[in-house]
Formats: sequence, structure tokens, C-alpha cells
Amino acid sequence: MNTPHPAPFFTPDPQAATASRIVDFARHAGVDAPDYTALHHWSVTDLEGFWSAVWEYFDVDAATPYEQVLAEEKMPGARWFTGATLNYAHHALRHLADDGVAIVALDETGSGYEVTGKRLRSQVASVAATLRDLGVGAGDRVVGYLPNTPHAIVAFLAAASLGAVWSVCGQDYAPRAAADRFAQLEPTVLIAADGYLFNGTAHDRRDAVLELAGALPGLKATLLVDHVGLPWPTGNCPSLVVPWEDASTRTEVLACTDVPFDHPLWVVFSSGTTGLPKGIVHGHGGVLLEHLKTLGLHSDLGPGDRLLWYTTTHWMMWNLVASTLLTGATTCTYDGSPAPLARPDVLWELAARHRVTVFGTSPQYLLGMAKFGIDPSVHDLSSIRVVGCTGSALPAPAYTWVRDHVGDAVLLASISGGTDIVSGFAGSAPTTPVWAGELSAPHLGVALAAYDAAGLPVVDQVGELVVTRPLPSMPLRFWNDPDGSRYRDAYFSAYSGVWRHGDWITVTGHGSVVVHGRSDSTLNRNGVRLGSADIHDVVERLPEVAEALVIGAEEPDGGYWMPLFVVPAAGVTLDDGLREKIKDAIRTGASPRHVPDEILQVPAIPHTRTGKKLEVPVKRLLQGAPAGQVVDRAAVDAPELVEYYARLGADRRTRRSAEA
Repeated sequence: MNTPHPAPFFTPDPQAATASRIVDFARHAGVDAPDYTALHHWSVTDLEGFWSAVWEYFDVDAATPYEQVLAEEKMPGARWFTGATLNYAHHALRHLADDGVAIVALDETGSGYEVTGKRLRSQVASVAATLRDLGVGAGDRVVGYLPNTPHAIVAFLAAASLGAVWSVCGQDYAPRAAADRFAQLEPTVLIAADGYLFNGTAHDRRDAVLELAGALPGLKATLLVDHVGLPWPTGNCPSLVVPWEDASTRTEVLACTDVPFDHPLWVVFSSGTTGLPKGIVHGHGGVLLEHLKTLGLHSDLGPGDRLLWYTTTHWMMWNLVASTLLTGATTCTYDGSPAPLARPDVLWELAARHRVTVFGTSPQYLLGMAKFGIDPSVHDLSSIRVVGCTGSALPAPAYTWVRDHVGDAVLLASISGGTDIVSGFAGSAPTTPVWAGELSAPHLGVALAAYDAAGLPVVDQVGELVVTRPLPSMPLRFWNDPDGSRYRDAYFSAYSGVWRHGDWITVTGHGSVVVHGRSDSTLNRNGVRLGSADIHDVVERLPEVAEALVIGAEEPDGGYWMPLFVVPAAGVTLDDGLREKIKDAIRTGASPRHVPDEILQVPAIPHTRTGKKLEVPVKRLLQGAPAGQVVDRAAVDAPELVEYYARLGADRRTRRSAEA
């Protein structure tokens, strides 16, 4: 008996859907695709037809044409658009009107300024000329220690225009943590700011910049950005110092260096929870096509639109903030806390004032807004047509909250992707319905499936997220991985020739995707696999709970311990009454199998600096693994919690030993 498909939570307005770029794209490609499902099927069964159509629709301007769309279809090692030469920076700048607004620079005080297309091109040309004078050429590395401001976008585009390789991280990273990333690249130039804003404070990073510069052997120069107005010390930098003002105000003409399609564009780093962070290398052409597809078709961005997505420069969403320029839309940078104490709704205020059309954030932000009673609808949010959300699974109640507090015509686009492809695997489009708690569909061009333990695709069952055909933005390689073994082990060790991402998902019978959490942190109780996100979603809806973390730890005696760690809301203590309330909520909202063995109060939950809970590292710490082998403290938002959970595990093992 077939289970009837549930009714969607949201259905796009037919008139708006028909006017979208994704419908125009299908028409332009000559594809008979009456709905998104048919269009997606074509996109993954005819890879050459689909990606050449993306190339043509967005009028990719190659210096030399491609010989073949997909010369060799294999994973890893697919060869895309062989023979083509182009430059990402040229495409980012070519659609910007001289007097149009390219970037709106915003911060948590509510102030801001605009950068026109003419000014952006001029600054990129000037910084590129400065870098060239400092010896930077194609293949050299330029790194940024910068907050999310226009300086970062200018520096990135300047490096890319020369064919240099870019990498950036935010200044909340300690110098040692930044050096763990950048020193691997042996950069020629460092570009760094004097500080950044967060929660009402200008954080002085001048000494950190000097320490970082000293930790990068071979560095020729450091460009110093005056962002928060702190004077730079003189004579202390181990490399040549160039003021940003001097580097960015020269009168120059921009000439972009044409490079092969797979020439490295940037290196983005993994979360780095164990060992040195992995440097993931992406190419000019792959990023260009993937971001044109994602931003131009799925987000429906184009001239006249504005995107404001809260991110730091070390999260992959910053790369899409910069790539918004590819579509001719205006991008907004933001420096500060997403919800500063003085103005917790400042992002909504800015979105209203600057007529933002695509507003992007994380599940934590939306759930926090709801929990603390912040109502964005006091601002005029009528310009917003899409609220994008990524970083972790978005629970169903958040969909209702967005509808009630942002607008019932707004598409809530929950997205799942990764730094690995610097884009999304699944999400929404202007033509897809939305089911609360689910991602509408796999993205175009993504041959996504859920595999069971036997490596077979399953529907309406939990399985491993896999991609069975290549994508242009899959990594070229890992940095310092000459034989490709680390790259292969990361994605292709489970299924030969198939990308295994490391997430548990369900592909539903109605075509949507449900994300359950990381497969390496999956709970496996008595042989039944449970998603940690299913428990977190239920528990964190309770007003008495600020945050929660569940883990499942195999024990030496063959037992299995599944504790739930809870951070109570302010003024709340975890007592027996609250424990019972949590258990009842889990039984009702998930299942009796999901009820933990213990519920323990903790001071905080550790995260990566991009906001992901450290489920696997906490599990291993509790099992007694040495902290140094489990997690890089510099990559943790609260490093002192590493010792806390290690002690908690040691105390439990001591008690169990005494009881035995």
C-alpha cells in the first residue's frame, strides 16, 4: 500500500515561479521539464547537456573555448571543460554597473556604506597591481586574516585576477590556529585588519597579526587594513608592511590573467577538529559554474537583488557572499554579532532598510529569535522573498515561525551542503514546494541518493548521503596530498567511485531530503540507527533548555551509553522534574528508543568555530581518547570545554571501575 504524500507546508506562487530564472533557464535550454523533478532528472542524467546549458545561459566568457564538457567521468578525477581558459574575477566584475551598488558594508551598530561597481573595479585593479609588484603571480598564495568587510572581497578578487590562490579566516581565530591553516600554503602576502567588531566591542587584533606574520616563513609582505581605527605599531612586523590605503588607491587598469578551467582559485579548510585542518582546493571554472547555478537558479539572484547572509570569512558561506557578484546582484557584508545585546534584531533592521531580497542565516539564529521572543515583523520585510538557512538541520517549528514573523509568501530554503564542494547538495528553488523540517529536493546537477549498508539506494529509509556522478566544484585535490590518498580516503573509501559525504539522510517518496546528522556520530542503540538531530530538535524546543547534545558511546564491556547533556536556560536548574519533562518530550516528539540513558547538566556545548556541535570529539573524549588526538583546541569555540568533557569521562570510568 502506497503511503500518501504529505501536503506541502509552502507552495510557490505560480506567477512568481513562472517568472523565475530557473524556469527561464529550462526554456533557454530547450528542455521539456514541466516541473522541478523533471528538470532535476535531466540535469543528472545528461551531465554534459546540463552543464553546457549553465555555461551558455550565464554567457561564460572564456578566452579560449572548451573542447569537451566532461572529458572523463570518474570520481575522483573528473575532467571538466577541457581546453577552456577563463578567470573568476573577470566574471565577478563584468556585470556591475559603474554607478550601481556592488557591495553594501554593514555592521552591528547599524551603520554602513556602499561600494559602487566602478569603485570596486578600481580597488581590485589597485590591489592587484600592488600584489604584482610584491612578486605575486599565478599559483602563488595570498591569505587574509580579515573580518567580513569589503576589504576581504577586494583582496580575494585581486588575488584571483592574477591567478593567485586565495585563503582567508576570521580574526576570532587565534594566531596559532590561523597559522595552522596558512603556513601549509607558504603564502607570499598576508592581508590583515587591525580588528573586528563583536557584541559592542572593537577587538584589537594588531598583536595577533604580527604574531601570525611571524609564523609564516617566506612571507614577503603584509598589507595592513585600518578597519576599527587602531594605529599600527611601527617596525615590529617581520615582513615588508604596506598600508591598505596605499595598496588600494592607485590608478590602475584591471587585466585578469586567463587560467585553465581547473586552475586553483582558493583553498578552504575543514573544521580541523583533529590534526591540522585539511586544505580543500577548488578551481576557477568549477566554482564559477556551481555558484552561477546555486545563486542564479536556486536563489534566483540577478541584477536588482540584494543578498545579506550572516557569515564569518572562514565559513564557506562567505565564498557565496562574494560570488553573489557573479549574478550582477548586490552583496552585503556584515561585521559583528548576529544578535548583539544592544540590538538583537539588527540584521532584520538592516534587511528592511537596505531592501534585502535574500536573507541568509543558521538554524541556531532562527531558533534563538523564536526562543527569546524577538519579532522581526516590526520591520518592513516586504522585500525579502527567500530566507536561506544552513549549518545544521532546521527543525519543523522554525518554518512556522518564519511564516508568522517574516512573511507567508517567503520561501524558507533550508540547505545542506559543505565546504567540500563549497555549495549545496540539497535545498529549494523558486519552483519547489516546501515541507516543514525537510529540504525540498536535491540541487540541480547533484545525483544524490541515500545508500543502505549494502550500498543500494533506498527511499523513505535512513541511509548515507552519496553523490553518484561528478560535480564541477568537487575538490581538485587536498593541499599537500601529492598522491591523493587523503582525498580518496575522505570521500571514496566506502563506495568505489561514489562520493560518501558523511551525513545520514532520508530521500522521501515525495522527493524531499531529510538530514539526520553526521553518520560518524549516529546513535546505534541495539542495532537501531538514530539521528542525534532528531533528539536535539525536540529538546531544544523546550523553553527550559538553551542547548543539548546527545552522544552514543560504545563501552569496553560491550555496553552502550547514550547520555544527553543539557545546558539549561538562564535561571533554570536541571532537576528531576525537568528530566522527566525532557524524556516525555523525546518519547512524544521522536520515539521511546530515543530516550537517553542519562540526562546531565553541563555548563556549555562545544562547537567548531562555524557552529557545528562537536559530537564525535565529545564521544571520543568520554571514551578516554587523548585530547590531543581528538580535537584541535584552536578550532573549538570554547577550548576549556575539551578538558571539561575529558574529566567527565575519566570520572565516569573511575566510578564504573569501582562499582565493578
